[in-house]
Amino acid sequence: MASRPSARTSPRGRTAAPSIFDAPAAAPGEDGEDGGSRLSNTPEVSVSELSGALKRTVEERFGHVRVRGEVSNYRGPHSSGHAYFSLKDEGARIDAVVWRTSFSRMRVKPEEGMEVVATGKLTTFPGKSAYQIVIESLEPAGVGALMAMVEERRRRFAAEGLFDPSRKRALPFLPAVIGVVTSPTGAVIRDILHRITDRFPRRVLLWPVRVQGDGSAEEVARAIRGFDALLPGGRLPRPDVLIVARGGGSLEDLWGFNDEAVIRAAADCRIPLVSAVGHETDWTLLDHVADLRAPTPTGAAELCVPVRAELAVGLDRLGARHGAAMLRRVEGARDALRSTARALPSGADLLALPRQRLDRAATALPSALRRGADARRLTVARVGSRLAAQSPGARLARAAERLSGLDARLGRSAKVLSDRRRQRLDAVAARLGTALQGRAALARQANAASRQRLDALAARMGPAAALANDRRRERVARLAQLLGTLGYKSVLGRGYALVRDAAGQPLRSAAGVSPGARLGLEFADGTVAVEALGGPGGGGGAPPTAKSPKPRAATVRAAKAPVPRAAKGPVNQGNLF
Repeated sequence: MASRPSARTSPRGRTAAPSIFDAPAAAPGEDGEDGGSRLSNTPEVSVSELSGALKRTVEERFGHVRVRGEVSNYRGPHSSGHAYFSLKDEGARIDAVVWRTSFSRMRVKPEEGMEVVATGKLTTFPGKSAYQIVIESLEPAGVGALMAMVEERRRRFAAEGLFDPSRKRALPFLPAVIGVVTSPTGAVIRDILHRITDRFPRRVLLWPVRVQGDGSAEEVARAIRGFDALLPGGRLPRPDVLIVARGGGSLEDLWGFNDEAVIRAAADCRIPLVSAVGHETDWTLLDHVADLRAPTPTGAAELCVPVRAELAVGLDRLGARHGAAMLRRVEGARDALRSTARALPSGADLLALPRQRLDRAATALPSALRRGADARRLTVARVGSRLAAQSPGARLARAAERLSGLDARLGRSAKVLSDRRRQRLDAVAARLGTALQGRAALARQANAASRQRLDALAARMGPAAALANDRRRERVARLAQLLGTLGYKSVLGRGYALVRDAAGQPLRSAAGVSPGARLGLEFADGTVAVEALGGPGGGGGAPPTAKSPKPRAATVRAAKAPVPRAAKGPVNQGNLF
Protein backbone atom coordinates (compact mmCIF):
# COMPACT_ATOMS: atom_id res chain seq x y z
CA MET A 1 0.00 0.00 0.00
CA ALA A 2 1.60 3.27 -1.13
CA SER A 3 1.85 6.08 1.42
CA ARG A 4 1.07 9.72 0.64
CA PRO A 5 3.94 12.24 0.38
CA SER A 6 4.95 14.09 3.53
CA ALA A 7 5.06 17.46 1.81
CA ARG A 8 2.35 19.19 -0.23
CA THR A 9 2.23 21.95 -2.81
CA SER A 10 0.08 25.01 -2.08
CA PRO A 11 -2.14 26.57 -4.76
CA ARG A 12 0.37 29.40 -5.13
CA GLY A 13 3.16 27.00 -6.10
CA ARG A 14 5.00 26.96 -2.74
CA THR A 15 5.89 23.73 -1.03
CA ALA A 16 4.17 23.68 2.30
CA ALA A 17 5.34 21.91 5.41
CA PRO A 18 3.68 18.64 6.39
CA SER A 19 0.44 19.17 8.24
CA ILE A 20 -2.01 17.10 10.17
CA PHE A 21 -3.94 16.47 6.95
CA ASP A 22 -0.97 14.52 5.47
CA ALA A 23 -0.92 11.74 8.10
CA PRO A 24 -1.38 8.25 6.56
CA ALA A 25 -4.56 6.39 7.33
CA ALA A 26 -4.22 3.05 9.07
CA ALA A 27 -5.14 -0.07 7.14
CA PRO A 28 -7.95 -2.19 8.48
CA GLY A 29 -6.79 -4.76 11.04
CA GLU A 30 -3.31 -3.26 11.62
CA ASP A 31 -3.96 -2.01 15.14
CA GLY A 32 -4.99 -5.23 16.90
CA GLU A 33 -6.05 -8.75 16.55
CA ASP A 34 -9.76 -7.93 16.33
CA GLY A 35 -9.34 -4.93 13.99
CA GLY A 36 -11.78 -2.86 16.05
CA SER A 37 -10.10 0.59 15.72
CA ARG A 38 -9.09 1.81 12.25
CA LEU A 39 -7.42 5.17 13.19
CA SER A 40 -4.83 4.19 15.76
CA ASN A 41 -1.93 5.16 13.42
CA THR A 42 -3.35 8.69 12.79
CA PRO A 43 -1.69 11.27 15.07
CA GLU A 44 -3.95 12.84 17.63
CA VAL A 45 -4.51 16.61 17.41
CA SER A 46 -6.38 19.05 19.60
CA VAL A 47 -9.38 21.05 18.44
CA SER A 48 -7.29 24.24 18.48
CA GLU A 49 -4.61 22.66 16.29
CA LEU A 50 -7.21 21.45 13.83
CA SER A 51 -8.89 24.89 13.71
CA GLY A 52 -5.52 26.58 13.22
CA ALA A 53 -4.62 24.26 10.35
CA LEU A 54 -7.96 24.95 8.67
CA LYS A 55 -7.44 28.72 9.15
CA ARG A 56 -3.97 28.61 7.53
CA THR A 57 -5.27 26.48 4.66
CA VAL A 58 -8.15 28.82 3.87
CA GLU A 59 -6.02 31.98 4.11
CA GLU A 60 -3.21 30.55 1.96
CA ARG A 61 -5.63 29.15 -0.61
CA PHE A 62 -7.80 32.22 -1.19
CA GLY A 63 -6.00 35.34 0.15
CA HIS A 64 -7.70 38.55 -1.04
CA VAL A 65 -11.08 38.14 -2.75
CA ARG A 66 -13.82 40.38 -4.14
CA VAL A 67 -17.29 39.21 -3.22
CA ARG A 68 -20.56 40.61 -4.52
CA GLY A 69 -23.65 40.16 -2.41
CA GLU A 70 -26.43 41.77 -0.41
CA VAL A 71 -25.84 43.13 3.11
CA SER A 72 -27.91 41.18 5.61
CA ASN A 73 -28.41 41.27 9.38
CA TYR A 74 -26.64 44.65 9.76
CA ARG A 75 -27.39 46.42 13.06
CA GLY A 76 -24.84 49.23 12.91
CA PRO A 77 -21.32 49.30 14.35
CA HIS A 78 -20.64 47.47 17.61
CA SER A 79 -19.71 49.36 20.78
CA SER A 80 -16.10 48.43 20.03
CA GLY A 81 -16.31 50.17 16.64
CA HIS A 82 -16.26 46.96 14.59
CA ALA A 83 -19.14 46.03 12.29
CA TYR A 84 -20.56 42.51 11.92
CA PHE A 85 -23.04 41.42 9.25
CA SER A 86 -23.49 38.90 6.43
CA LEU A 87 -23.26 38.87 2.63
CA LYS A 88 -25.78 36.72 0.84
CA ASP A 89 -27.18 35.93 -2.58
CA GLU A 90 -29.94 33.63 -3.70
CA GLY A 91 -27.98 30.47 -2.86
CA ALA A 92 -25.48 31.07 -0.04
CA ARG A 93 -24.45 33.29 2.86
CA ILE A 94 -21.09 34.28 4.36
CA ASP A 95 -20.30 36.10 7.59
CA ALA A 96 -18.45 39.40 7.26
CA VAL A 97 -16.58 41.63 9.69
CA VAL A 98 -15.18 45.16 9.25
CA TRP A 99 -12.57 46.25 11.76
CA ARG A 100 -12.88 49.69 13.31
CA THR A 101 -9.94 51.23 11.43
CA SER A 102 -11.27 50.08 8.05
CA PHE A 103 -14.85 51.09 8.95
CA SER A 104 -13.80 54.70 9.71
CA ARG A 105 -12.04 54.99 6.31
CA MET A 106 -14.96 53.64 4.26
CA ARG A 107 -16.61 56.16 1.96
CA VAL A 108 -19.73 54.00 1.65
CA LYS A 109 -21.00 52.47 4.88
CA PRO A 110 -22.95 49.17 4.80
CA GLU A 111 -26.73 49.34 5.01
CA GLU A 112 -29.35 46.62 5.35
CA GLY A 113 -30.38 45.23 1.93
CA MET A 114 -27.64 47.12 0.05
CA GLU A 115 -25.92 45.24 -2.81
CA VAL A 116 -22.19 45.77 -2.54
CA VAL A 117 -18.84 44.52 -3.80
CA ALA A 118 -16.60 43.73 -0.80
CA THR A 119 -12.82 43.35 -0.98
CA GLY A 120 -11.02 41.54 1.83
CA LYS A 121 -9.36 38.40 3.14
CA LEU A 122 -11.06 35.06 3.65
CA THR A 123 -10.38 33.52 7.05
CA THR A 124 -11.99 31.35 9.71
CA PHE A 125 -13.26 32.02 13.19
CA PRO A 126 -12.34 29.00 15.39
CA GLY A 127 -14.71 30.11 18.16
CA LYS A 128 -17.71 29.24 15.93
CA SER A 129 -16.05 26.79 13.52
CA ALA A 130 -17.14 29.12 10.70
CA TYR A 131 -15.42 30.91 7.86
CA GLN A 132 -15.80 34.64 7.25
CA ILE A 133 -14.47 37.51 5.18
CA VAL A 134 -12.58 40.41 6.76
CA ILE A 135 -13.66 43.36 4.58
CA GLU A 136 -11.14 46.12 3.88
CA SER A 137 -13.09 48.16 1.32
CA LEU A 138 -16.73 48.35 0.29
CA GLU A 139 -18.37 49.85 -2.77
CA PRO A 140 -21.90 49.72 -4.16
CA ALA A 141 -22.61 47.20 -6.86
CA GLY A 142 -23.25 49.70 -9.67
CA VAL A 143 -25.10 53.00 -10.00
CA GLY A 144 -28.45 51.28 -9.45
CA ALA A 145 -27.47 50.39 -5.91
CA LEU A 146 -26.48 54.00 -5.19
CA MET A 147 -29.78 55.26 -6.57
CA ALA A 148 -31.68 52.74 -4.48
CA MET A 149 -29.76 53.87 -1.39
CA VAL A 150 -30.48 57.54 -2.14
CA GLU A 151 -34.16 56.77 -2.64
CA GLU A 152 -34.35 54.85 0.63
CA ARG A 153 -32.70 57.72 2.52
CA ARG A 154 -34.98 60.24 0.82
CA ARG A 155 -38.07 58.34 1.98
CA ARG A 156 -36.72 58.05 5.53
CA PHE A 157 -35.82 61.74 5.81
CA ALA A 158 -39.15 62.75 4.25
CA ALA A 159 -40.97 60.63 6.83
CA GLU A 160 -39.10 62.50 9.57
CA GLY A 161 -40.28 65.82 8.12
CA LEU A 162 -36.83 67.13 7.14
CA PHE A 163 -38.07 68.03 3.63
CA ASP A 164 -41.24 69.75 4.82
CA PRO A 165 -41.73 73.09 2.96
CA SER A 166 -42.87 74.74 6.19
CA ARG A 167 -39.33 74.35 7.58
CA LYS A 168 -37.75 76.37 4.77
CA ARG A 169 -36.83 80.00 5.51
CA ALA A 170 -36.59 83.02 3.21
CA LEU A 171 -33.15 84.41 2.39
CA PRO A 172 -32.25 87.90 3.66
CA PHE A 173 -32.59 90.59 0.99
CA LEU A 174 -29.08 91.99 1.42
CA PRO A 175 -26.87 89.82 3.69
CA ALA A 176 -23.89 91.53 5.32
CA VAL A 177 -21.81 88.31 5.56
CA ILE A 178 -22.05 85.24 3.31
CA GLY A 179 -20.59 81.90 4.41
CA VAL A 180 -19.36 79.49 1.71
CA VAL A 181 -18.58 75.80 2.25
CA THR A 182 -16.57 74.47 -0.70
CA SER A 183 -13.09 73.57 -1.88
CA PRO A 184 -10.61 76.49 -1.69
CA THR A 185 -8.77 75.40 -4.86
CA GLY A 186 -11.62 74.80 -7.29
CA ALA A 187 -13.30 77.11 -9.77
CA VAL A 188 -16.49 77.19 -7.69
CA ILE A 189 -15.22 79.66 -5.09
CA ARG A 190 -13.80 81.92 -7.81
CA ASP A 191 -17.13 81.96 -9.66
CA ILE A 192 -19.02 82.79 -6.46
CA LEU A 193 -16.63 85.60 -5.48
CA HIS A 194 -16.63 87.03 -9.01
CA ARG A 195 -20.45 87.00 -9.22
CA ILE A 196 -20.88 88.59 -5.75
CA THR A 197 -18.31 91.29 -6.61
CA ASP A 198 -20.08 92.09 -9.89
CA ARG A 199 -23.57 92.22 -8.38
CA PHE A 200 -23.09 93.68 -4.89
CA PRO A 201 -19.78 93.35 -2.99
CA ARG A 202 -20.31 91.62 0.34
CA ARG A 203 -18.01 90.06 2.91
CA VAL A 204 -17.49 86.32 2.20
CA LEU A 205 -16.24 83.77 4.75
CA LEU A 206 -14.84 80.55 3.23
CA TRP A 207 -14.73 77.30 5.20
CA PRO A 208 -12.39 75.08 3.15
CA VAL A 209 -13.46 71.43 2.83
CA ARG A 210 -13.00 68.48 0.57
CA VAL A 211 -16.00 68.03 -1.68
CA GLN A 212 -15.12 64.55 -2.95
CA GLY A 213 -13.57 61.38 -1.58
CA ASP A 214 -13.18 59.84 1.87
CA GLY A 215 -13.99 62.15 4.75
CA SER A 216 -15.60 64.82 2.57
CA ALA A 217 -19.06 64.35 4.12
CA GLU A 218 -17.71 64.71 7.67
CA GLU A 219 -15.84 67.90 6.72
CA VAL A 220 -18.92 69.44 5.09
CA ALA A 221 -21.07 68.57 8.13
CA ARG A 222 -18.47 70.08 10.50
CA ALA A 223 -18.31 73.24 8.37
CA ILE A 224 -22.10 73.73 8.49
CA ARG A 225 -22.22 73.18 12.24
CA GLY A 226 -19.17 75.42 12.70
CA PHE A 227 -20.81 78.35 10.90
CA ASP A 228 -24.01 77.76 12.87
CA ALA A 229 -22.06 77.82 16.16
CA LEU A 230 -20.68 81.35 15.55
CA LEU A 231 -22.16 83.94 17.90
CA PRO A 232 -23.47 87.34 16.73
CA GLY A 233 -21.07 90.12 17.58
CA GLY A 234 -18.13 87.76 18.05
CA ARG A 235 -14.58 88.13 16.75
CA LEU A 236 -15.61 86.24 13.62
CA PRO A 237 -18.94 87.56 12.26
CA ARG A 238 -21.86 85.17 11.97
CA PRO A 239 -23.01 84.71 8.34
CA ASP A 240 -26.50 85.79 7.35
CA VAL A 241 -26.72 83.06 4.69
CA LEU A 242 -24.73 79.87 3.87
CA ILE A 243 -23.83 78.49 0.43
CA VAL A 244 -22.78 74.82 0.15
CA ALA A 245 -21.33 74.54 -3.35
CA ARG A 246 -19.57 72.05 -5.60
CA GLY A 247 -19.11 71.63 -9.34
CA GLY A 248 -20.74 68.94 -11.40
CA GLY A 249 -19.79 65.28 -11.43
CA SER A 250 -21.04 61.72 -11.37
CA LEU A 251 -23.23 60.24 -8.69
CA GLU A 252 -20.20 58.79 -6.99
CA ASP A 253 -18.48 62.20 -6.98
CA LEU A 254 -21.53 63.86 -5.39
CA TRP A 255 -22.11 61.02 -2.92
CA GLY A 256 -20.82 62.96 0.08
CA PHE A 257 -23.78 65.38 -0.20
CA ASN A 258 -26.17 62.44 0.23
CA ASP A 259 -24.55 61.44 3.53
CA GLU A 260 -26.77 61.41 6.61
CA ALA A 261 -24.33 63.55 8.62
CA VAL A 262 -24.55 66.37 6.03
CA ILE A 263 -28.36 66.14 5.89
CA ARG A 264 -28.68 66.26 9.69
CA ALA A 265 -26.30 69.21 9.94
CA ALA A 266 -28.23 71.15 7.25
CA ALA A 267 -31.56 70.37 8.96
CA ASP A 268 -30.25 71.61 12.32
CA CYS A 269 -28.65 74.76 10.89
CA ARG A 270 -30.34 77.99 12.01
CA ILE A 271 -28.81 80.05 9.20
CA PRO A 272 -30.67 80.06 5.84
CA LEU A 273 -28.82 77.59 3.60
CA VAL A 274 -28.51 77.51 -0.19
CA SER A 275 -27.54 74.24 -1.90
CA ALA A 276 -25.48 74.66 -5.08
CA VAL A 277 -24.14 71.16 -5.74
CA GLY A 278 -23.49 70.09 -9.32
CA HIS A 279 -25.20 71.31 -12.43
CA GLU A 280 -28.90 71.99 -12.90
CA THR A 281 -29.61 68.33 -13.74
CA ASP A 282 -27.76 67.02 -10.67
CA TRP A 283 -29.85 66.40 -7.57
CA THR A 284 -28.71 65.41 -4.07
CA LEU A 285 -30.50 64.98 -0.75
CA LEU A 286 -28.96 68.27 0.39
CA ASP A 287 -31.07 70.05 -2.25
CA HIS A 288 -34.25 68.76 -0.56
CA VAL A 289 -33.33 69.78 2.98
CA ALA A 290 -31.79 73.19 2.07
CA ASP A 291 -33.90 76.34 2.31
CA LEU A 292 -33.23 77.07 -1.38
CA ARG A 293 -31.66 75.13 -4.25
CA ALA A 294 -29.54 76.91 -6.84
CA PRO A 295 -28.96 75.30 -10.24
CA THR A 296 -25.24 76.21 -10.17
CA PRO A 297 -22.80 77.84 -7.71
CA THR A 298 -22.98 81.04 -9.81
CA GLY A 299 -26.77 80.94 -9.53
CA ALA A 300 -26.42 80.62 -5.75
CA ALA A 301 -24.43 83.86 -5.64
CA GLU A 302 -27.10 85.56 -7.77
CA LEU A 303 -29.84 84.35 -5.42
CA CYS A 304 -28.02 85.66 -2.33
CA VAL A 305 -27.29 89.26 -3.43
CA PRO A 306 -29.14 91.65 -5.74
CA VAL A 307 -27.54 93.76 -8.53
CA ARG A 308 -26.24 97.00 -7.08
CA ALA A 309 -26.76 99.00 -10.29
CA GLU A 310 -30.36 97.79 -10.55
CA LEU A 311 -30.92 98.78 -6.92
CA ALA A 312 -29.49 102.25 -7.64
CA VAL A 313 -31.77 102.69 -10.65
CA GLY A 314 -34.71 101.47 -8.63
CA LEU A 315 -33.86 103.87 -5.81
CA ASP A 316 -33.69 106.80 -8.25
CA ARG A 317 -37.03 105.82 -9.73
CA LEU A 318 -38.57 105.47 -6.29
CA GLY A 319 -37.09 108.86 -5.27
CA ALA A 320 -38.67 110.58 -8.27
CA ARG A 321 -42.00 108.92 -7.54
CA HIS A 322 -41.69 109.94 -3.88
CA GLY A 323 -41.03 113.63 -4.82
CA ALA A 324 -43.98 113.76 -7.20
CA ALA A 325 -46.21 112.14 -4.61
CA MET A 326 -45.14 114.68 -1.97
CA LEU A 327 -45.91 117.60 -4.33
CA ARG A 328 -49.34 116.16 -5.06
CA ARG A 329 -49.92 115.66 -1.35
CA VAL A 330 -48.99 119.31 -0.52
CA GLU A 331 -51.22 120.72 -3.31
CA GLY A 332 -54.13 118.60 -2.12
CA ALA A 333 -53.66 119.77 1.48
CA ARG A 334 -53.51 123.45 0.34
CA ASP A 335 -56.77 123.07 -1.63
CA ALA A 336 -58.46 121.39 1.35
CA LEU A 337 -57.34 124.25 3.62
CA ARG A 338 -58.81 126.88 1.28
CA SER A 339 -62.14 125.04 1.12
CA THR A 340 -62.27 124.69 4.89
CA ALA A 341 -61.48 128.40 5.39
CA ARG A 342 -64.33 129.43 3.07
CA ALA A 343 -66.79 127.21 4.95
CA LEU A 344 -65.89 128.60 8.44
CA PRO A 345 -68.05 131.53 9.90
CA SER A 346 -66.59 134.94 10.87
CA GLY A 347 -65.36 135.82 14.40
CA ALA A 348 -68.26 138.19 15.11
CA ASP A 349 -70.79 135.51 14.25
CA LEU A 350 -69.02 133.05 16.57
CA LEU A 351 -69.13 135.58 19.51
CA ALA A 352 -72.72 136.82 19.08
CA LEU A 353 -74.49 134.04 20.97
CA PRO A 354 -72.02 133.90 23.88
CA ARG A 355 -72.26 137.73 24.27
CA GLN A 356 -76.07 137.52 24.44
CA ARG A 357 -75.97 134.75 27.06
CA LEU A 358 -73.55 136.89 29.13
CA ASP A 359 -75.90 139.89 29.11
CA ARG A 360 -78.88 137.82 30.28
CA ALA A 361 -76.82 136.31 33.09
CA ALA A 362 -75.70 139.78 34.29
CA THR A 363 -79.35 140.93 34.42
CA ALA A 364 -80.54 137.91 36.46
CA LEU A 365 -77.59 137.92 38.90
CA PRO A 366 -78.86 140.49 41.62
CA SER A 367 -82.25 138.77 42.12
CA ALA A 368 -80.55 135.39 42.23
CA LEU A 369 -78.14 136.67 44.91
CA ARG A 370 -81.05 137.92 47.09
CA ARG A 371 -82.91 134.62 46.79
CA GLY A 372 -79.79 132.73 47.73
CA ALA A 373 -79.15 134.90 50.82
CA ASP A 374 -82.76 134.43 52.03
CA ALA A 375 -82.56 130.66 51.61
CA ARG A 376 -79.29 130.49 53.54
CA ARG A 377 -80.74 132.68 56.33
CA LEU A 378 -83.65 130.26 56.80
CA THR A 379 -81.28 127.33 56.87
CA VAL A 380 -79.19 128.98 59.60
CA ALA A 381 -82.31 129.58 61.75
CA ARG A 382 -83.37 125.94 61.51
CA VAL A 383 -79.90 124.78 62.41
CA GLY A 384 -79.81 127.16 65.40
CA SER A 385 -83.05 125.74 66.85
CA ARG A 386 -81.72 122.23 66.47
CA LEU A 387 -78.45 123.22 68.16
CA ALA A 388 -80.35 124.76 71.12
CA ALA A 389 -82.17 121.48 71.67
CA GLN A 390 -78.77 119.69 71.70
CA SER A 391 -77.10 122.14 74.14
CA PRO A 392 -75.11 120.62 77.10
CA GLY A 393 -77.56 121.93 79.72
CA ALA A 394 -80.58 120.37 78.01
CA ARG A 395 -78.75 117.10 77.48
CA LEU A 396 -77.63 117.03 81.19
CA ALA A 397 -81.20 117.64 82.40
CA ARG A 398 -82.51 114.76 80.28
CA ALA A 399 -79.72 112.51 81.52
CA ALA A 400 -80.50 113.40 85.19
CA GLU A 401 -84.14 112.44 84.69
CA ARG A 402 -83.16 109.09 83.17
CA LEU A 403 -80.74 108.41 86.05
CA SER A 404 -83.37 109.06 88.73
CA GLY A 405 -85.81 106.71 87.02
CA LEU A 406 -83.15 104.03 86.71
CA ASP A 407 -82.21 104.42 90.39
CA ALA A 408 -85.80 103.81 91.52
CA ARG A 409 -86.09 100.76 89.25
CA LEU A 410 -82.77 99.42 90.53
CA GLY A 411 -83.88 99.62 94.21
CA ARG A 412 -87.08 97.71 93.47
CA SER A 413 -85.27 95.13 91.40
CA ALA A 414 -82.61 94.54 94.07
CA LYS A 415 -85.24 93.89 96.75
CA VAL A 416 -87.15 91.45 94.55
CA LEU A 417 -83.95 89.66 93.58
CA SER A 418 -82.84 89.36 97.24
CA ASP A 419 -86.21 87.82 98.27
CA ARG A 420 -86.04 85.30 95.43
CA ARG A 421 -82.49 84.20 96.27
CA ARG A 422 -83.36 83.81 99.97
CA GLN A 423 -86.28 81.52 99.05
CA ARG A 424 -84.05 79.39 96.74
CA LEU A 425 -81.37 79.08 99.44
CA ASP A 426 -83.95 77.90 102.01
CA ALA A 427 -85.23 75.26 99.61
CA VAL A 428 -81.70 74.07 98.76
CA ALA A 429 -80.77 73.86 102.46
CA ALA A 430 -83.80 71.67 103.15
CA ARG A 431 -82.99 69.35 100.27
CA LEU A 432 -79.30 69.19 101.24
CA GLY A 433 -80.12 68.12 104.82
CA THR A 434 -82.35 65.32 103.60
CA ALA A 435 -79.70 64.17 101.09
CA LEU A 436 -76.93 64.14 103.70
CA GLN A 437 -78.99 61.96 106.02
CA GLY A 438 -79.69 59.49 103.19
CA ARG A 439 -76.00 59.38 102.18
CA ALA A 440 -74.94 58.68 105.75
CA ALA A 441 -77.36 55.76 106.01
CA LEU A 442 -76.14 54.32 102.69
CA ALA A 443 -72.50 54.68 103.79
CA ARG A 444 -73.18 52.78 107.00
CA GLN A 445 -74.86 49.97 105.04
CA ALA A 446 -71.94 49.78 102.56
CA ASN A 447 -69.39 49.63 105.38
CA ALA A 448 -71.24 46.76 107.00
CA ALA A 449 -71.39 44.81 103.72
CA SER A 450 -67.68 45.41 103.04
CA ARG A 451 -66.76 44.19 106.51
CA GLN A 452 -68.73 41.00 105.95
CA ARG A 453 -66.94 40.38 102.58
CA LEU A 454 -63.53 40.97 104.15
CA ASP A 455 -64.29 38.50 106.91
CA ALA A 456 -65.36 35.85 104.34
CA LEU A 457 -62.25 36.46 102.20
CA ALA A 458 -59.97 36.25 105.25
CA ALA A 459 -61.53 32.91 106.16
CA ARG A 460 -60.94 31.58 102.56
CA MET A 461 -57.41 32.99 102.14
CA GLY A 462 -55.73 30.76 104.75
CA PRO A 463 -56.79 27.38 103.22
CA ALA A 464 -56.16 28.67 99.63
CA ALA A 465 -52.58 29.76 100.45
CA ALA A 466 -51.85 26.42 102.11
CA LEU A 467 -53.25 24.53 99.09
CA ALA A 468 -51.19 26.63 96.64
CA ASN A 469 -48.01 25.99 98.62
CA ASP A 470 -48.69 22.27 98.63
CA ARG A 471 -49.17 22.26 94.82
CA ARG A 472 -45.95 24.23 94.19
CA ARG A 473 -44.04 21.89 96.53
CA GLU A 474 -45.34 18.83 94.63
CA ARG A 475 -44.44 20.46 91.24
CA VAL A 476 -40.89 21.23 92.42
CA ALA A 477 -40.49 17.63 93.57
CA ARG A 478 -41.68 16.30 90.19
CA LEU A 479 -39.32 18.64 88.28
CA ALA A 480 -36.39 17.56 90.49
CA GLN A 481 -37.24 13.91 89.83
CA LEU A 482 -37.52 14.61 86.05
CA LEU A 483 -34.17 16.45 86.09
CA GLY A 484 -32.49 13.51 87.81
CA THR A 485 -33.98 11.14 85.25
CA LEU A 486 -33.16 13.10 82.05
CA GLY A 487 -29.78 14.62 83.04
CA TYR A 488 -26.57 13.12 81.77
CA LYS A 489 -25.36 12.52 85.37
CA SER A 490 -27.93 9.77 85.77
CA VAL A 491 -26.71 8.21 82.51
CA LEU A 492 -23.12 8.27 83.85
CA GLY A 493 -24.39 6.61 87.02
CA ARG A 494 -25.61 3.65 84.93
CA GLY A 495 -22.09 2.86 83.70
CA TYR A 496 -21.59 5.22 80.70
CA ALA A 497 -18.87 7.81 80.14
CA LEU A 498 -18.90 11.26 78.43
CA VAL A 499 -16.03 11.94 75.98
CA ARG A 500 -14.68 15.53 75.77
CA ASP A 501 -11.92 17.01 73.59
CA ALA A 502 -8.93 19.00 74.83
CA ALA A 503 -11.09 22.17 74.95
CA GLY A 504 -13.66 20.44 77.15
CA GLN A 505 -16.34 20.25 74.45
CA PRO A 506 -18.37 17.00 74.20
CA LEU A 507 -17.68 14.74 71.19
CA ARG A 508 -20.74 13.27 69.49
CA SER A 509 -19.09 11.20 66.73
CA ALA A 510 -15.87 9.31 66.14
CA ALA A 511 -15.21 11.32 62.92
CA GLY A 512 -13.96 14.27 64.95
CA VAL A 513 -11.19 12.25 66.73
CA SER A 514 -7.72 12.16 65.18
CA PRO A 515 -4.91 9.81 66.24
CA GLY A 516 -2.97 11.16 69.20
CA ALA A 517 -5.72 13.55 70.28
CA ARG A 518 -6.00 14.32 73.98
CA LEU A 519 -9.42 13.32 75.32
CA GLY A 520 -11.16 13.39 78.67
CA LEU A 521 -13.55 10.65 79.90
CA GLU A 522 -16.04 11.81 82.49
CA PHE A 523 -17.51 9.05 84.73
CA ALA A 524 -20.05 9.34 87.50
CA ASP A 525 -17.31 9.51 90.15
CA GLY A 526 -14.64 11.57 88.28
CA THR A 527 -12.70 12.42 85.08
CA VAL A 528 -9.83 10.50 83.39
CA ALA A 529 -7.46 11.94 80.68
CA VAL A 530 -6.75 9.57 77.75
CA GLU A 531 -5.06 9.68 74.31
CA ALA A 532 -6.71 8.40 71.09
CA LEU A 533 -4.78 5.53 69.44
CA GLY A 534 -6.56 5.63 66.10
CA GLY A 535 -9.09 7.50 64.00
CA PRO A 536 -12.59 6.43 63.07
CA GLY A 537 -11.29 4.33 60.16
CA GLY A 538 -9.27 1.90 62.30
CA GLY A 539 -7.28 1.64 65.51
CA GLY A 540 -3.64 2.53 65.86
CA GLY A 541 -0.78 1.15 67.89
CA ALA A 542 -0.45 -2.55 68.66
CA PRO A 543 -2.87 -4.97 67.10
CA PRO A 544 -5.70 -5.98 69.40
CA THR A 545 -5.44 -9.30 71.15
CA ALA A 546 -8.16 -11.76 71.86
CA LYS A 547 -8.29 -10.83 75.55
CA SER A 548 -8.40 -7.03 75.13
CA PRO A 549 -11.26 -5.15 73.39
CA LYS A 550 -10.56 -3.32 70.15
CA PRO A 551 -9.74 0.35 70.62
CA ARG A 552 -11.99 1.28 67.71
CA ALA A 553 -14.99 -0.42 69.29
CA ALA A 554 -14.35 1.26 72.61
CA THR A 555 -13.83 4.64 70.93
CA VAL A 556 -16.98 4.37 68.87
CA ARG A 557 -19.03 3.44 71.90
CA ALA A 558 -17.69 6.28 73.96
CA ALA A 559 -18.10 8.86 71.13
CA LYS A 560 -21.60 7.92 70.06
CA ALA A 561 -22.87 7.57 73.66
CA PRO A 562 -25.79 5.33 72.77
CA VAL A 563 -28.89 5.38 74.86
CA PRO A 564 -28.49 2.53 77.44
CA ARG A 565 -30.94 -0.26 77.59
CA ALA A 566 -32.91 -0.78 80.74
CA ALA A 567 -30.86 -2.49 83.43
CA LYS A 568 -32.00 -5.78 84.83
CA GLY A 569 -33.91 -5.54 88.00
CA PRO A 570 -36.36 -2.95 89.17
CA VAL A 571 -35.33 0.68 88.65
CA ASN A 572 -37.24 3.48 90.36
CA GLN A 573 -37.38 5.88 87.40
CA GLY A 574 -40.45 7.80 88.46
CA ASN A 575 -43.24 9.37 86.46
CA LEU A 576 -42.16 12.01 83.92
CA PHE A 577 -45.57 13.64 83.86
